[in-house]
Formats: sequence, C-alpha cells, structure tokens
Amino acid sequence: MKRSFLFLQGPATPFFARLADRLASEGHAVHRIHFCAGDALYWGARSASWFRGDVGLLRDVLDEHYQRYGITDQILFGDRRPVHRPAVAHGEVCGVRTHVFEEGYFRPYWVTLEREGVNGHSLLPRDPEWFWEVGARLPEPAQPVAFHSPFFNRALHDVAYHVAGLANPLLFPRYRTHAGVTAAVEYAGYLRRFARLRLIRKREQQRALSIASSGIPYYLLPLQLNTDAQIRDHSRFTHMGEVIEYVLESFAHHASPEAKIVIKNHPLDAGLMDYGRIIRDAERRFDLRGRVEYLEDGDLVALVANARGVVTVNSTVGLVALEHGRPTLTLSDPIYNLPGLTCQLSLDAFWQNGVPPELELFARFRRCVMHATQINGGFYCPTGMALAVENSVRVLTAERSPLETLL
Repeated sequence: MKRSFLFLQGPATPFFARLADRLASEGHAVHRIHFCAGDALYWGARSASWFRGDVGLLRDVLDEHYQRYGITDQILFGDRRPVHRPAVAHGEVCGVRTHVFEEGYFRPYWVTLEREGVNGHSLLPRDPEWFWEVGARLPEPAQPVAFHSPFFNRALHDVAYHVAGLANPLLFPRYRTHAGVTAAVEYAGYLRRFARLRLIRKREQQRALSIASSGIPYYLLPLQLNTDAQIRDHSRFTHMGEVIEYVLESFAHHASPEAKIVIKNHPLDAGLMDYGRIIRDAERRFDLRGRVEYLEDGDLVALVANARGVVTVNSTVGLVALEHGRPTLTLSDPIYNLPGLTCQLSLDAFWQNGVPPELELFARFRRCVMHATQINGGFYCPTGMALAVENSVRVLTAERSPLETLL
C-alpha cells in the first residue's frame, strides 16, 4: 500500500533528500515543509512548502497538508525541536504516523528510528521482565557494515547549513533555531577548543591510559553537551556545570577517601563553559584536592572498563558501562534505567553500594533495543547515509513498527 510522507526538519546533511528520493522511487508520495534556509539548501530543487509563520500557527499548516496531500506519515529528526513538538502531538491526534530519527543509542554504526518519540519519549517498555522474556526469543543482531565518518564531514555540513541561514531574516523572518547558542559563538568555541586539543591531545590520551591502568579505584563522570535535548528537556539540570557540582559534593561526603573521580569532557563540546574552573572551585569547597582528574580527551572505553562505577545523567556512555559490567547510576531516566541494569539507589549510596548490572539481562535488553530501534547507517558521510537510506525504507513503509511487532 503506497503512502504519503511529509518531511519536516532533518539533520544538516542531504540524508532526508536522499531518503525522500528513495521513497519516491518506490511509488510513495513525498512532501516537505521548509522552516529555514538550511532546510531549503539540503532539499535542493525538489518541491516543498515554506513555513514562514509563528510556531503557534503550525498546527493549521499541518492540517492543510494532512488533508490536501492525504499524509499518512511524517518524518523528522529529533522530537524536541520547537517546530517538531506540535507536529508530533498533532500527528497523533490526526492518525498520522510519526517517524523520529536520532543519533544511535548504540554507536558508532547505528542511528535510531522510532515511531512517535525517542529517548525520554520512546515507546520502549520500562519493564525489565519484558526485555528478559522478549530478548530471549531474539537472535543476536548482525554485525553492522562499518564506515568511516570523519568529524570534518559533519563540520562541513553544519557550516553550510548555517551559512545558508544568513538568509533567514529575509526568507524566514520568524524562524528561531532550536540550538541554545548561535552558530558564530559555537564555531568560535570549537576553533579555540580544537586548537588547544591539538596541543594537549597526546598528553591527555596518555593521562587517560595511565589512570585506567593504575589500579587506583576511580569513578567516571562523562560530560554531555549543554545544548543536547537530553539535558535541556530530559533532565532536571540546566547545564553540566550543575551536574559537576552535584556529583562532586556527593562524592566528597560519601565516597571512600582512597577513591578518585575522573571527569571526561564530551568530544564535541564547544568549550563555551570553563569546566576546569568549575572543577577547581568545587575541589576547594568540598576539600577534594588530589582526588579529581579532569580529561579533555582520552580512551573512553578504557576508562569505563576499569572504573569502579560510572555516573551519568542519561548519556549513551551508560550503555557502554553496562556492556562492560560496570555499576552505573543515572541522574535522569534514560531507556536503560531499569532495575537489574542501573543502580536504583541514591547517588550518596552509590559510592559505597553500587552493584554491577545483570549481564544476561543487558544482553537481552540490547537485542530488543537493536531490533526495535536501531538502523545500520549514519547521517554525515556518503556511505553512512546510503546505508541509513537502504535500511530505513523497510521500517518506514511497514504497517507496524518493529517495536509494535514485538509488543
């Protein structure tokens, strides 16, 4: 049965345009709404509507598209963008399926594709018994096709998208980006941080390996991006500076005196928040001198594998920690925050009483999540995009999603 797809905002790459071409080649109708000049740039000469109004008027525009074009499905990247929140809600009311793409829960060769929502809005059950029972019936996921996706590709696409955005005041005067900072500020931060990383990367990598192999008991706190919806919309924290202070205060009062805590920055952090200063101030206030290590770079897997425990807000690093059997505590409620996987105690109690995950439960959980939500592919390089297009079409055109089939 042929479908009518409405594309909303996608990643800052040609991925949505290539996916639309593939769906059209199979006889499905394809429609698009542009919200900014970057959207138009990556859609090219394909037919599209332009939305120039306030977000409050979007439901009326969606209604018009749903009815005029007989829309059966809408496709978007990230369910927390201001232009996507009303679309997700309105699509559900109108019986339009919503397909949400996002970065992969498992990295690096996977992207997430779920219906109706991802992360905190995922429809994945929150019952470990369900994963235990259903995961027992599923095979191990096939090995993904590997590909190389250099950061340069991602950066180039992002710059092109935002350069096109210079035309927004003229073409889309009411458009407001979902990003927390302007592109100019973010790029300036990247230039400063990456210039510094070139000077200190080797030293930081050696420090990380030295810590991981030292035998000294340590806990790991991996930082996330302040601009990420995982922090903005799916946690009680405003930014990672708050997380650092909250965790260090608890660590100072409740962790064993011989233990250290390692704080590692996110590889894509723009350097707009001085974490070094925040950590030094907290060290003084909580009397933690000599017990905190801050890393700008380093082998994350080695750090996780040798940690006494991992504390995260809701990062996918938590999945890496569970995979390595490390006691893991989340400060929010990601999809993997389940009894038997993550520690269900308070942060204060975790330092002394954290227990490792049940590895068989994690294996079954992973099978379910991979089967229900993960697509081999990527958004930022030609090979990754080709894989994601090829592997997404089957899920997008199925009457029931993989998760609905399991349920």
